Amino acid sequence: MKTYRMQSLVLVLIAFALGFSEFIIVGVLPDIAKTFNEPVTMVGLLVTIFALVYAFSTPLITMMIGTRSLLKVETWLWLVFILGNVMVMAAPNYLILVAARVITAIVSGVIISIATTFANSLAPLEKRAGLIAWIFSGFSIASVFGVPVGTWISMHFGWRTTFGVIVAVSLVILFLMRGSLPIDLRQGKAQNFSDQFRIFGDRRIYVGMLLPVFNLAATYTFYTYLRPMLAGPLHFGTGAITMLLFIYGLMSLFSNQFSGRLVELGGLHKMPLVYLLQFIGLALLSISLNIRGLALILVMLIGVLMYLLNSPIQLHFIDIATHDYPASLVMASSINSIFSNFGIALGSATGSLLVKTHGLIAVGPGGAVYAAVAGILVIWLNRINQKMSPVDLK
Repeated sequence: MKTYRMQSLVLVLIAFALGFSEFIIVGVLPDIAKTFNEPVTMVGLLVTIFALVYAFSTPLITMMIGTRSLLKVETWLWLVFILGNVMVMAAPNYLILVAARVITAIVSGVIISIATTFANSLAPLEKRAGLIAWIFSGFSIASVFGVPVGTWISMHFGWRTTFGVIVAVSLVILFLMRGSLPIDLRQGKAQNFSDQFRIFGDRRIYVGMLLPVFNLAATYTFYTYLRPMLAGPLHFGTGAITMLLFIYGLMSLFSNQFSGRLVELGGLHKMPLVYLLQFIGLALLSISLNIRGLALILVMLIGVLMYLLNSPIQLHFIDIATHDYPASLVMASSINSIFSNFGIALGSATGSLLVKTHGLIAVGPGGAVYAAVAGILVIWLNRINQKMSPVDLK
C-alpha cells in the first residue's frame, strides 16, 4: 500500500510540474512582455504556440515508443523537459524564449500520457477513476499554488526565478520517479506500425476527441486574459489578483476532483448540463464587468466547470483501447491531453483576436460559442455510445 501511495504521489507531482510550467505564462505575461519590450498579446501567443506544439508532437513521439520500458522513456523525456525550462530561465531574447517553450511542449504531452498509462496499470479497478482524477488535479494544484506563488515570485524577484523554481522541483520529481515507478511496464506489441492508429477509425474516438478541443477552447478564450481582466475592467490590485488566482485555482482543483466522482454519477451523460451552465456563465461575463461581485461569481463558476470532462473522457478513451486496441494504449491515454491543447490553442488565439478587435469585454461571449459546440458534441457522442453498446465506462 505504501508503494502504491508513493507511486500515486509521483504521478500527481509529474502533472503538477507540467501544469506549473505550462500555466505560469498566464501569471507572468506582463513581466515577460516588459523584459523583452513586446506587447502582452504577442507574449500571450506563447500559450497558443505551446499548445499547438504539444498537440502535434505528442502522437508523433508516442508512436515511436513501441514496447520500450515506459519508465526509461519517461526519464529521457523528463530530462528534456528540465532542459527546456532551464533554457526559458536563461533566455536572452524573445525568440530563444519561444524556442525553449517549444522544446518543453514537445515532450509534455507524452510525459502525461505515460503517467496516465502507469495509473491505469497500477491502480485497482475501483480506484482508477480516483487516481486519474488526482493526476489531472495535479494541473489544478499547479493553478492553486504554482501560478499564484510563481506570479508573486515573478513580481518580487523576476520571472526567471519562477522558472528556476520549476527546474528545482522537476529535479526532485526525477529522483522520486526513478525510485518508485516499475521499470517493466510496456504497452502491447503492434503487428505493424500503423496498428497504433487504428483506434482513430472508431467513431467513439474521433467524435470523442473533439470534446476536449471545444471544452478548453471555451475556457481559455477568457482564461488566457484573466489577469489583465482582473487588473483592467475589474480594477483589482496586485495583492488581490494573486489571491483571486489562488481561489480560481481552488475552483479548478475541485473541478478535477469532482470529475472522478462524476464518472460514478453518469460521466458523459451529465456533461450536457455542465456545458449549459458553462455557456450561461461565459455569455453573461461581458455584461457583468461593471459589477465586480457578479463577475467574480461567474469567473469562479467557470473555474468549477473547467475540468469536469477530464475523468469521464479519459476513461472513455482508455477503456476502448484496453478492450479493442491494446497496441494503442499510450496513444489512447494521450488523446485527451493532445486535443485539450488544441482547445487551449484555439481558445487563446480566439481570445487574442477578440481582445485586439473588441477588447476584454468580448472574451466571455466568444468562449460561450465554443461551450455550445461542446454541448452538441457530447449529446452526439452519448448517442453513438448507446448505439454501439460501448464498454462499461464506470
